[in-house]
Amino acid sequence: MLNVAGHKERFRLKRMRRLAMVLSPIAAWVWWRLLTDRELLPLPSLPDDAGLWLPFALLFLLIGGMMIVPMLVNGRSPHTVFMPEQIDIGFDDVKGLGDVLGDVRHTLQVFLDHRKFSGQLGGRPRRGVLFEGPPGTGKTHVAKAMAKEAGVPYLFVSSTSFQSMWYGMTGRKIRAFFKALRKTARREGGAIGFLEEIDAIGTKRGGMDSFSTRKIAATVGREVNQAMSEGVGGVVNELLVQMQSFDEPTASIRFRNWLAGRVNRYLRYDRRIKMKMPEPSNILLIGATNRAESLDPALLRPGRFDRILHFDPPSRKARAELIEYFLGRKSHDPVLDTVEARDELAASTMGYTPASLERLFDEALLLALREGREELTLPDLRRARMEVEIGLAQPTEYTESERETIATHEAGHAVVAHLVGETRRLEVLSIIRRRSALGLLAHSPTEERFTNTASELLASIQISMGGMVAEEIFFGESGSGPAGDLKAATDVAVAMVGSLGLGDSLVSFNTLDGGLFGGNIASKVLGDTRSRAAVDRILTENKESVTRLLSANRHLVVALRDALMKHEELIDDEILEVLNNAERPDLVRAPSVVVDLRPPLDVTHEGPAPLPAATSRDATIPDTTPVQE
Repeated sequence: MLNVAGHKERFRLKRMRRLAMVLSPIAAWVWWRLLTDRELLPLPSLPDDAGLWLPFALLFLLIGGMMIVPMLVNGRSPHTVFMPEQIDIGFDDVKGLGDVLGDVRHTLQVFLDHRKFSGQLGGRPRRGVLFEGPPGTGKTHVAKAMAKEAGVPYLFVSSTSFQSMWYGMTGRKIRAFFKALRKTARREGGAIGFLEEIDAIGTKRGGMDSFSTRKIAATVGREVNQAMSEGVGGVVNELLVQMQSFDEPTASIRFRNWLAGRVNRYLRYDRRIKMKMPEPSNILLIGATNRAESLDPALLRPGRFDRILHFDPPSRKARAELIEYFLGRKSHDPVLDTVEARDELAASTMGYTPASLERLFDEALLLALREGREELTLPDLRRARMEVEIGLAQPTEYTESERETIATHEAGHAVVAHLVGETRRLEVLSIIRRRSALGLLAHSPTEERFTNTASELLASIQISMGGMVAEEIFFGESGSGPAGDLKAATDVAVAMVGSLGLGDSLVSFNTLDGGLFGGNIASKVLGDTRSRAAVDRILTENKESVTRLLSANRHLVVALRDALMKHEELIDDEILEVLNNAERPDLVRAPSVVVDLRPPLDVTHEGPAPLPAATSRDATIPDTTPVQE
């Protein structure tokens, strides 16, 4: 921090000296005019005929300005400058990044102590860092925090704003941005530039690999120009050049060296004036993209983007840290402070990014405000997650038969997931329409895992088949409902056969080139007769397994179907409660028997007839009355 703060103070004193040098002659002239009783600022007088030509002159200047000013403005840098005091986030507000944050801190430390690192230690500080990761993982957030912690200006620019309809203007804007970056760094002791979506201007030169000249020529039978325009290549070239020009000399140094060069023509070699070297600019350029593979390789070499930091969706532990941070900033029910509630939230939000987690809490808070409450609760978060992931509930008046069909379909999914999905947790079972889904079963893994076994993949296929098989068992036929389920099951089967080697062959279809017009792995697998037969076999065998499974557990489907038709939606433990309380109709409970332990009466004694020694609720059970001999 000493390097940056010391540079700022030296530059401030330098500005004060320059200001004093500029204002001193003006102050002396003003005092001279005042002391000599002369007019301080004489105004020019217009001639008598100015009314005839002055309007036309002003109109001419206005038209000329309208033509020239847009051309001048169009070449300006489109960046926005944020000073450190304008940024309200620091490293304390960066959560859930794990080891990435440590590398960011190390990069910032080298940036702050650049003189020691380069001068005393002989190292070369990082000039460029590439943040790569899915949207919402905190790339822009971290860059702002770095600028705040460093105490230097933050120059933000969207790469798409460099593009212009005028030829050559894109390169001019890029040059203007780097010029402003160098100028700001010299003035403030350092600067951080952030290029959002850098792939918009840093795409590979020469076109995509699938569209190279050689491959297109082989396809169409003649030579074709490359698909990427020459202008895009020029933009990348300009970006590459500017990333090497951080230490470009200032105008004053260039003028001094030019003058020294002219004088040195007339001096002996040992008497020549030494050229002045520019002072290194303390600049850190950060690029952000979610498509690092599409960037030109020259951008990723050392000296440009020296380091690539990968921002992945947070793990369960990182999500728990983010949840604690967001709950600390929002009004919430004390129940959410318990370990159980936070563990449930962390487990149910697998795949969420920091931005999507924050949105989830905001949506839950809106639901609470809508109901007149000032605190969000755990049910609010569950409802918000349903609305974010699936969509708003749209109550629909089904016919009675359609309602029963949908309930049976979803119950079939849930029963199969309960029986074969040992590593999955049933979260929501609903027949309320959301977007295009008439009903849904939401289930998630009980543990956060990144791989799946063959048994788990087959189980996912069986879960997808559960709705279709339930319709066939209870109604004798299936309808249009399983269309999405069949697609999901086919996608898994295609991956097993064409990519994972879990079919009849170990050949991977991922090695095939997509060709001129591309093509996904499904088109490759299903286009092959043998592989298509393997996919069909996997689907058929698992459907038969599900048919046997549901036929033996009809009572579970019936119980869930009836509960859905009554409540329309079951959540978490409500689903398991219905399944656990379901009874099989083919199991007959043992009849209760009442035994009379009194001694038998003497039949020869006169009196009322003796009572039967035993009674049964089932007429088929033989009488157990003791026989008197």
